[in-house]
Amino acid sequence: MRRKRWFLRLAAAAALCGVLMTTALAAEAGSPQDPLVTLSYLNETFLNTILNRVDEKIAARNTQLAQQMGGQFSGIGTTSVSTFTVVTLSSGQILTGEIGCEVMLRVGSAVCVAPSAPGLIDETTAGTLNNGGALAQNHLYMMTIENRAVRATAATTKLLVRGTYTLS
Repeated sequence: MRRKRWFLRLAAAAALCGVLMTTALAAEAGSPQDPLVTLSYLNETFLNTILNRVDEKIAARNTQLAQQMGGQFSGIGTTSVSTFTVVTLSSGQILTGEIGCEVMLRVGSAVCVAPSAPGLIDETTAGTLNNGGALAQNHLYMMTIENRAVRATAATTKLLVRGTYTLS
């Protein structure tokens, strides 16, 4: 009687192992039936795929924005809104900026040209500069109202400019 129980237990264990092995072999790794994901897969494959998709979306959006902005900007010396450009002026030459244009005096000297107050906003000190006021070197100024300009008073004046501007 004891031998029969031993044989039945062995047969049941073998049948259970067979069912488990068949199920394990039938399930494909990473499928809905076997959703186990390893950390190395996430770091090496999935993350790179997501980052590449994000880079593609950003590049497409930047291209779209550049095309939209390209039609709005015109005039001599038009520059990209997001980068600073070095602009060299001679004495008496005037740089007129659109609203939002930023300038920083790097070399020489210049004064604010504005028909009314405030002329330029000094972003460095959070102050204002009115018509005829001298720009301080390495201070960042913003033109927040139309018809605001900077006139060079030195033989050679160099400005960093970000935004749309015209020279005259």
